Order: sequence, then structure tokens, then C-alpha cells
Amino acid sequence: MSVKSRSGERQPKEPILPTLSLPAEGGCRCGRVRLKISAKPLLTMACHCTGCQSMSSSAYSLSAAIPSEGFEVTRGEPVIGGLHGASKHYFCGHCMTWMFTRPEGIDWFVNLRPTMLDDHAWFTPFIETWTAEKFPWAATAAVHSYAALPSFEEYEPLVAEYAGAQG
Repeated sequence: MSVKSRSGERQPKEPILPTLSLPAEGGCRCGRVRLKISAKPLLTMACHCTGCQSMSSSAYSLSAAIPSEGFEVTRGEPVIGGLHGASKHYFCGHCMTWMFTRPEGIDWFVNLRPTMLDDHAWFTPFIETWTAEKFPWAATAAVHSYAALPSFEEYEPLVAEYAGAQG
């Protein structure tokens, strides 16, 4: 994204993303599992991988990486679903809503499905991943796109850029 300066030169424009009001609460579709977050997302994402397409029954899944210390389940007991592999995907055991994921080997954040929050109007994906597997018609408002995942070295600058883009 860029804008023209008065001199006519193109200048990069940082997107201003809506901010999430904290604490924020939410839950599954039936309301049996409730959660609360007290920390801002580190990053927001849309994932186009075929696994997320299958699990979300959609073209892509949405995630907000929430620091673990700022995330808690306040009511109910989510169950592990999906592939039952190394990354743990948590669902409501009654309505089977996919609520959040704890990625394998990364215990310092939780990938929350942002639509689980009662107010999710603030959400915009900042990055999109696995675009090599996306439907040709699927588009997001993401600022950065990756054919697969960003390299490990790219995450710190992405987190800093995302923090700076919040309104």
C-alpha cells in the first residue's frame, strides 16, 4: 500500500488496524465453553492451507496469536479434535466449534479463532499463509502474503509491524 506525497513520490502507508478492547470475552456457538483474553494479539492471520480449509469448512481459517498468559478458558472444558497430532486443536465438545489451537512446540501463544470473541469487528488478518493452496477466488485484506509460512526470522519484524499498525 502506498500514497503519493506532495512532491508526487510514492510513500509507503502503514495501515491503521482497529484495536481490540481488553479484556475481551467470547465462547463457542452454544455457549458451553467461554474464554477471556487480557492481552493484545501478537499477530493476526488467515491460513489458506488445505488442512484449515477442511477444519473450518471454508476457504481459509482466521487466527489471532494471543500470548498464553493473556488467554484463559473461563467456563467449560474444550476437547481436542482435528488430527489429534502434535498441534492441539480445541473444540467445544457439544457444538464442535473449533475455538483455538496450541501449536506444536510453541507454548508462549495460543491461536484463537477471533470469531469466538463476542466482539470480533476489530479483526483484520495482517498476514495470510499457504497462499499456494488457496482457492483462486479467495481474497483477504492481509498486508503480507506467503506461499507457505514466513521464515522464523520474519516473525519478529512482522510482530513489530503489526503492533505499529494498530490504531
